[in-house]
Amino acid sequence: MAKEKTSVIEDKAEEKIKDESKAEAKKESEVVVKIEEKAVESEIADSAEDKKPRDERTGIAYVYATFNNTIVHITDLAGNTISRVSGGMVTKHDRLKSNPTIAMFVAKKAAEKAKDVGITSLYVRMRAQTGGLGMGPGAHAAITSLGKEGFRIVNVLDTTKVARGGPKKKGGKRGRRV
Repeated sequence: MAKEKTSVIEDKAEEKIKDESKAEAKKESEVVVKIEEKAVESEIADSAEDKKPRDERTGIAYVYATFNNTIVHITDLAGNTISRVSGGMVTKHDRLKSNPTIAMFVAKKAAEKAKDVGITSLYVRMRAQTGGLGMGPGAHAAITSLGKEGFRIVNVLDTTKVARGGPKKKGGKRGRRV
């Protein structure tokens, strides 16, 4: 009889353990299901954000920098002019038109008009004088100023024309005597 009581008690204990383990397993599965539901909801939210149209308009900024002047010309991708500003429109002094500080103001003035239209990113085309000594002093100042104005600069390209022979330079056989 004592053996039967102990076996009955053991059976009841085993049933309790099974019931408790089932309850714990049920709780764990509910927690896992909740976590999976949250993950699915976040994935749906992420995909919905990806599908939202972004208002990103792209333009082209042509920076023509010589040793006499700096011109910033911003167009849309079709080539329609949005703004065109030169150093002479910012300062009255001829000697300052190619100055980096003036180039910075030129780029700011051109950027204001482009922002009004809604342009957010720019392709930059730099150009120097053909056959010259290189970029003018205002080129890099104008580009950095465009970046600081909040435009995302996609790329910068040098489009300076290169003379390949061409007409004979003046000065005769021995060159120009100074």
